[in-house]
Amino acid sequence: MVTRFKINNLGRLGLIAILLVTVSLAGCSNLFSKHVEWETVAPENYPILSAVGYAPISIQKGASESSKMLMALKASKLDAYRELTEQVYGQKLDGDQSLSSLVMQNTQLNSSVQGVIRAAKVVKSYPVGNDTYATELELDFKLVNDIYLSTARPKRVKKVHYY
Repeated sequence: MVTRFKINNLGRLGLIAILLVTVSLAGCSNLFSKHVEWETVAPENYPILSAVGYAPISIQKGASESSKMLMALKASKLDAYRELTEQVYGQKLDGDQSLSSLVMQNTQLNSSVQGVIRAAKVVKSYPVGNDTYATELELDFKLVNDIYLSTARPKRVKKVHYY
């Protein structure tokens, strides 16, 4: 048995309305075409951060006093980089406390820092007293921004043209 559907006038009008809406929406996509112009954004000022790192000389591993001094110099530089990283990215703190019968049993605090420091320069490395080495670092954000701009161009909308 073959079933046939007969479209009445109301069905035809609905079909025509759906076709008209589809065609008009397809035509509107060209109506709202646009061209966006971008411009780069530069900060108004650039901070200069500084950090000092310290390391003891006598407890460094090395065969001679001069090798211990070189190891302390490297350790103080790393400590200064850690301090710069804290200033730029912040420091993550994790704390834990435990109680037993309302008596504090254990208190623990861990800190960590993670980040990438580029364009820092060593200002000065020098001995402090008889057993400590210090290194001063400086980070000029103008130079950091220049390095950033060479890899990723930050932008904002300059002008939009609608057609």
